[in-house]
Amino acid sequence: MLNNYPINFEKIDEMAEGDADFRAELVSALFKSLTELKEKYLEGAEQKDIEIISLIRHKVKPALSLFEIKKVEQIIQEGKDILSDSGFNEDFLEHLDSFLDAVQDAIDQVSQSMNVD
Repeated sequence: MLNNYPINFEKIDEMAEGDADFRAELVSALFKSLTELKEKYLEGAEQKDIEIISLIRHKVKPALSLFEIKKVEQIIQEGKDILSDSGFNEDFLEHLDSFLDAVQDAIDQVSQSMNVD
């Protein structure tokens, strides 16, 4: 089965091993992590503070990898490269739009899963 969604919920289901409460906790933690990523990334962009962006990127990287949130993971890596090469320029602003779209898609998917369960 091809996963066309931002998040691989099969990984969450595997980890939960049928425990609905644990699955709900994982989904809730993922929601909080993605929400914090969005907030801190925006804060760093608004303040033009690479350190804020770097810290949140490192904090959420394991969750992005574990739950195969590849689009967001790829976009924040591109942002890291842009910031390293040229800072907060026009390319970063274009990147920020892509980041916001991708992270919101992931947040929306997690939120929908929270409401369905």
